[in-house]
Amino acid sequence: MSYEFYYWPHIQGRGEVVRLALEEAGAKYVDVAREQKSEDERRNVIIDKLQDKSLKWPPFAPPFLIDGEIIIAQAANILHYLGPKINLVPEASSGCFFAHQIQLTITDFLMEVHDTHHPISNALYYEDQIEESKRRSEGFIQNRIPKHLAYYENILQKNPTNSGWLIGSYLTYPDLSVFQIVAGLRYAFPKALSRIETNYPNVMALHDSVKDRPNISSYLVSDRRIPFNTNGVFRYYPELDP
Repeated sequence: MSYEFYYWPHIQGRGEVVRLALEEAGAKYVDVAREQKSEDERRNVIIDKLQDKSLKWPPFAPPFLIDGEIIIAQAANILHYLGPKINLVPEASSGCFFAHQIQLTITDFLMEVHDTHHPISNALYYEDQIEESKRRSEGFIQNRIPKHLAYYENILQKNPTNSGWLIGSYLTYPDLSVFQIVAGLRYAFPKALSRIETNYPNVMALHDSVKDRPNISSYLVSDRRIPFNTNGVFRYYPELDP
């Protein structure tokens, strides 16, 4: 049986970390909204699930995953559920919880990325809050990007296996999400990241290692990988990356 994955079909967004895990594992899944023929159908197939009164434990918003009769929402929660099923977490429970801890930290970071272009309200257009976005991005570039990359760099350095992965001797789902962070920052803040990349050699090496994995490399050049654009979490605006 295929997993049914629900997320907006025109952006990578917060759902992309789940797509990356499914693709790396070679899992059978359907990106449900992207299977629909029209824009209205793509939107409605998600809205219909969110408004389904028969669901005992409904999701608040996408992304969410359906596995048989189980519905799991929130990207980090989905990965915590999927990890053991698709062999992308360590066998020890302590490693599973550490993977979840890293993923929750990544979730926080993605929210901070979003807030660089929507610092006041997501109900307003970017053009309505450009000056505030400039101020928010300045602090993000100076403080938050280095703090997060240093955290992942520290974990990689302390891994006793020297595998180049975050946990243990093989890739786990947080590695894929760190890849997504680096790829996203290179798109949204190319100048800022280029100035500090060399400070985090292990993080950058992890990105390259993930990119070269057969399933991921095939996914990245396929039409299943939605290009970065100015509708998702990572958005490039030159004025925010001076």
